Amino acid sequence: MQTVALTTLGCKVNQFETETMEGLFKQRGYEIVPFGERADVYVINTCSVTSLGDRKSRQMIRRAKRQNESAIIAVTGCYAQVSPDEVKSIEGVRIVLGTKERTRIVDYVEQAAREDGLLDGVSDVMGAGEFEDIPLFGVPTRTRAFLKIEDGCQNFCSYCIIPYARGPVKSRQLPHIRREAEKLAAAGFKEIVLTGIHLGAYGKDLPGHVTLADACREVLSVPGFKRLRLGSLESIELSPDLFSLIREEERFCAHLHLPMQAGSDAVLKAMNRHYDTAEFGRLIQDVERELPGVAVSTDVIVGFPGETEELFRESLDFVERMNFSRMHVFPYSRRKGTPAAAMAGQVPEHVKKERVHRMQALADRKAEEFHRSFLGKKMRVLFETEQEGITDGLTDNYIRVYTGDAVKTEEIYAVFLEKLYKDGVWGRIFPMEHE
Repeated sequence: MQTVALTTLGCKVNQFETETMEGLFKQRGYEIVPFGERADVYVINTCSVTSLGDRKSRQMIRRAKRQNESAIIAVTGCYAQVSPDEVKSIEGVRIVLGTKERTRIVDYVEQAAREDGLLDGVSDVMGAGEFEDIPLFGVPTRTRAFLKIEDGCQNFCSYCIIPYARGPVKSRQLPHIRREAEKLAAAGFKEIVLTGIHLGAYGKDLPGHVTLADACREVLSVPGFKRLRLGSLESIELSPDLFSLIREEERFCAHLHLPMQAGSDAVLKAMNRHYDTAEFGRLIQDVERELPGVAVSTDVIVGFPGETEELFRESLDFVERMNFSRMHVFPYSRRKGTPAAAMAGQVPEHVKKERVHRMQALADRKAEEFHRSFLGKKMRVLFETEQEGITDGLTDNYIRVYTGDAVKTEEIYAVFLEKLYKDGVWGRIFPMEHE
């Protein structure tokens, strides 16, 4: 039996796509092995959001080559799409696919086994108009399941390479979303997370004014799972219909990831973001008022071209006024081919590093404040992993909870939150309350 090892760099969308490709190999009789082992085939699903993603992608390709000199190495994903010539130049690469044609990954591998040379499956994604619908064959062994319902982005933020790697918005048909949700519920998953590159734009390419709220209703019509969570969502795309659904449907997790990117109006404008801080702040206030206990997490980029110390302090001050439960802080990464790469006022690396440190310190304090506000309360926790007698999992509002009590993973328990612990809180189980 031929063996294949797959690895993923980057986002949850990439992770989901790797799982679908893994299923295609299983359907054709391949044995899946860990990436660190010798395999006949290696598939590297790459990331190109930052220059670090590019570098890590190259490292994984070279690692595969070292593990088996004669292996067929297939490279897919965003880095392969935007920089195919760089990928082709790496010794050992036999297949380059980009962000399309992954439904044919096994065909490409088997063609490479018969023929010499390099197979180039990269094509222009800007003209792609349909969602590449690859069914899940089998399901991953995790507590939460990711379900990709959208691909592509048309926002063209000035710093971002992803629209060039993924092309325009492409949405999965509602019946196909239900089909995949039914598989996940039947497999026993308690939580389904809807993901996409530009999730809030779901349905814009479909006839009949289909929206993300419609996709959520389709999943919620499937019985057998306990939670629905959304991936990253642009704040201005939180429609009244979707907001009402989140508020009224008890299975909807009280957690929204709304990327802010900057807390300075001047920087937001340079980024080509479509809101200002006042608008973003009002939205957060509305969410917190209508959804008590909601967790709002966010992304922040520091060191964007033209960001002076004064503008950075504006961002710090704005974050100070917000109640973010979690923040992902990134230094700006210059991406060739984007407008921001040619902007004046590029911030030196040592300045970006120092600003990341300051913003992250604030982020850590805000997270601790959020966690502390729930101490002494009872929350429902879906436990996921156990190590050395300590089990951890997540509340519906994305607080990580640890316990030393006897619990089963992949199950939901009522937990009394006692004290701060690591990146979350320590809890005690209510023995009579277990779902």
